[in-house]
Parts: sequence; structure tokens; C-alpha cells
Amino acid sequence: MRKLTILAASAAMMLTAAASAQQQPAPTTPAPAQAAPSAQPTIKSVKIVDIEQLPADTKEQVNAVVAKSSDAELQQLRGSIDTMPQVKSALEAEGLTSAQVVAASMGNDGALTLITKKAS
Repeated sequence: MRKLTILAASAAMMLTAAASAQQQPAPTTPAPAQAAPSAQPTIKSVKIVDIEQLPADTKEQVNAVVAKSSDAELQQLRGSIDTMPQVKSALEAEGLTSAQVVAASMGNDGALTLITKKAS
């Protein structure tokens, strides 16, 4: 569950960082080279799971996290997904869109799992 919250926050930060990087003008004087650690996880694979396919206890946990999430957080997650071609195309290959994503989890191995829910 913690991973879901962390992913939603990190996905939002990635989108924000990318947007602000595009808006900032280039510095006029070169700065000394610094090795900045990458805070953005690298997505190596994308797995899409419908919430109905989850075990009952996991499904309850996901639903609890989704219930605590605001609409703005969910929209931010979906917006981040739409900016990542690899993730967006994985959804499209399943006949889905980011609008059907209710949660996401990023593993340490770079595996991104998207939890989807079909409209009822």
C-alpha cells in the first residue's frame, strides 16, 4: 500500500519536474558539473491488472487507498501516465486509457503495476 502512495506522489513529482524543466531558461553562465542523483525511477516493464483480478484482501487495501485519495491526486496520476509514452501505449494495447487507472505501484526492479477499474 505504501508503494501506491509513493508512486502517486513520485509520478506527480516527475510530471512537475518535467514541466518546470521545460519552462526554466538556460543559465547564462555554465555551472560546475555536479553529479545529481536521479530521483525518478526508471520504468523497465508495465503490468496492467484489473482490480477484480486481485485477491480480496489486496482489493480491499487498494479500495481503501483510492478512497483516501483526492480527485486532484488521481487526476495528477492519470496526467503523469499520459505523459509517459511507454505506459500510455501499454494501456492502449489492452484497450484501456489512463481514465481507468485507479492506482499504481512501482517496484524496486522498475516494474510498474497499474490497477485499473472498468466503468460500471
